[in-house]
Amino acid sequence: MGDSLPTSPRILVIDDDNELLKLVTMLLNRIGAQTLQAKNGVRGLEILMDATAPIDLIILDLMLPDIDGFELLRRIREQARFDTVPIIILSARADPDSVRYGLDHGADGYITKPYIANNLIDRIKELISARQ
Repeated sequence: MGDSLPTSPRILVIDDDNELLKLVTMLLNRIGAQTLQAKNGVRGLEILMDATAPIDLIILDLMLPDIDGFELLRRIREQARFDTVPIIILSARADPDSVRYGLDHGADGYITKPYIANNLIDRIKELISARQ
């Protein structure tokens, strides 16, 4: 498949860490993705609801300043139009209960911070390719 994806997917990254947002955006740009950023859950939901073009994947942190990431996951998943949008949780919470909870409640992947860039990119490519 090479380094880039066949189309230019739109990926929403919801994380309050500026450095992480920059790094993930750089990684996503490198594989040809368009990145939308939200620094809190409310803004993430607004971007998702108001998007004029579909969002192809969401990268979600759990520890956000306003809404807990699990609550945000629940709110996204209760909207039927987002049923097929893959969600990857990217979180420092590495305990087995959090991982299991996230995957049982609608996440398609769970990557713990600090993460290996290649693991994140490989998982994104898998989930985007599976949708096409």
